[in-house]
Amino acid sequence: FSVAKAIRRRIKGERKAVIVVEHDILSIETYSDRIMIFRGIPGREGYASEPKDPREGLNEFLMDVDITFRRDPDTGRPRVNKPGSKLDQMARASGRYYP
Repeated sequence: FSVAKAIRRRIKGERKAVIVVEHDILSIETYSDRIMIFRGIPGREGYASEPKDPREGLNEFLMDVDITFRRDPDTGRPRVNKPGSKLDQMARASGRYYP
């Protein structure tokens, strides 16, 4: 989490654009102003989405990988819902895979 904050400070301080490939949802949320989703067939073809708002982009990505999240009420951190759980079903029904 502190690394993500340091990256964010550096980006803002230098007023530059940066492309970061990240797999940690909390880090993405911490330092992203925009998110692009990449899809395709590895080694054959690929497509990039237009830059999106972080929550919109994360929601789209999670729909693609079929995973829903919730916010931990105590820490505010994103947590994965168990597949088929009530929270998972509610998230899918609302179309909000990322809170």
